[in-house]
Amino acid sequence: MRFALLRHPRVAALLAGFLSATGFAPLDFWPVTLACLATLMVLIDAAPDRRAAALRGWLFGVGHFTLGLNWIAFAFTFQDMMPHWFGYGAVVLLSLYLAIYPAFATLATWWAGRRLALALPSRILLFAALWLAAEYLRATLFTGFAWNPLGVVALPTGLAIASTLIGTYGLGALVILGSGVPLLLLQRQFRAAAALAAPLVALSLWGLLVPAPPVPAGAPRIRVVQPNIGQAEKYSAHLEQVNFRKLATLSGRPRPAPRLIFWPEAAIPAYLDMEPEWRDRLASLLGPGDLLMTGGTKVYFKDRDMGGYTDRVLAGANNSLFIVTPDARLAGRYDKAHLVPYGEYLPLRSILQPIGLSRLVPGDADFWPGPGPQSLTLPGAIGRPEMPMGVQICYEIIFSGHVVDAAHRPAFLFNPSNDAWFGGWGPVQHLAQARLRAIEEGLPVIRSTPTGISAIIDARGQVRAAIGHDRAGFLDTGLPPALPPPLFARVGNWAALVVALALGAIAIAMRGRRG
Repeated sequence: MRFALLRHPRVAALLAGFLSATGFAPLDFWPVTLACLATLMVLIDAAPDRRAAALRGWLFGVGHFTLGLNWIAFAFTFQDMMPHWFGYGAVVLLSLYLAIYPAFATLATWWAGRRLALALPSRILLFAALWLAAEYLRATLFTGFAWNPLGVVALPTGLAIASTLIGTYGLGALVILGSGVPLLLLQRQFRAAAALAAPLVALSLWGLLVPAPPVPAGAPRIRVVQPNIGQAEKYSAHLEQVNFRKLATLSGRPRPAPRLIFWPEAAIPAYLDMEPEWRDRLASLLGPGDLLMTGGTKVYFKDRDMGGYTDRVLAGANNSLFIVTPDARLAGRYDKAHLVPYGEYLPLRSILQPIGLSRLVPGDADFWPGPGPQSLTLPGAIGRPEMPMGVQICYEIIFSGHVVDAAHRPAFLFNPSNDAWFGGWGPVQHLAQARLRAIEEGLPVIRSTPTGISAIIDARGQVRAAIGHDRAGFLDTGLPPALPPPLFARVGNWAALVVALALGAIAIAMRGRRG
């Protein structure tokens, strides 16, 4: 097998990267991902020089991201200012850039392995540390693109429980270590293979055998609404009344017990802070003590001199979440902080707009970022205490370590999203990443989306209830409880840094004859 791979190493690297993405949702073929990562390590070891090592890692990344991010092409079918076919080119171009990060990990592993004469177990440890560092850089540089970190493939195995200690990027390092076990077995290094496998198996058993606590009697009642309003219908003025009726019907009639009602991102075409008639309309759906959490837009205007008179023009906007009370007040607002480049704003607009590029979300003015994670206080009512709620709108939920206001820890996270333009693969991948945030923070996560997948996720990352893709419906249940803040919730991505440093130090300490 090794010789077959080395006859065409570039093709092998590209193919291994492509197949490695099948470990993510919706396929969840995680053993294939492990085999592909093992293949990459063989290709790194056999690289004759630095250029070959970097190129093999880069080709692996190109294949990996091209398949895993294929859903991005679907988003371009909703933007008529650019040709729809450009979506496929955008996936490839983005993959060509993102592949730089695996290339960094493979190049550094090859260089250190040669320079320090590291044996195979040390090279595996070092590669895990460098992959961790590369993923953190990918999630951070140039506003970051943290979609599909490697740790997500561990969700079906129970190993994801380790993210309570070391976070998603640390979890990705454990996946790399798992892929090194079969290489050690093939080399008959059974003691080293057992040393790697034992903690991974123990963590997996912990994750599979320790569930979240059940929903207690008397827990606050929540209702999650999914109206099945597609992206093509969302901004249609002719369908405004029809869309509102769907949301209103699925929200149900008021009950004696107070409810928390959750609508998706940008659920209504209104400026709630400026349109009292819309607030009255929403309040009419609520009973005493009910609260409605709905996505909307906050807009800002500026005066423009038109040569003799002043005109007010749109300057910018926030992608926001509003809390509406039964007396038509706004009890709080959260503004999305981590915006999607080319989606909610166009970088280098003065250069890119003249050549025909535009952002994917309709509108001329860019969205502005909010201040970052914060907890909104939900007013109490008879039968429901006052409680803090964290909010992460859509894309924000993918950024490990940046979703909770640590100084004001919430009782749960609400993730209103619009996955209607994410194709078939995007929504399930988005849900998987939300599950990891629940595990890391020890908090339940509530997701409401227009077309799916809406879900209630407990503090161990298990989906308690969900509405499938392209279906209308609602979820009506009690709010799952939070867990005490785990280690990662207390220290954040410093835990992952410690893991990277520890793996690197152990690799060097074990240096010896190259095996």
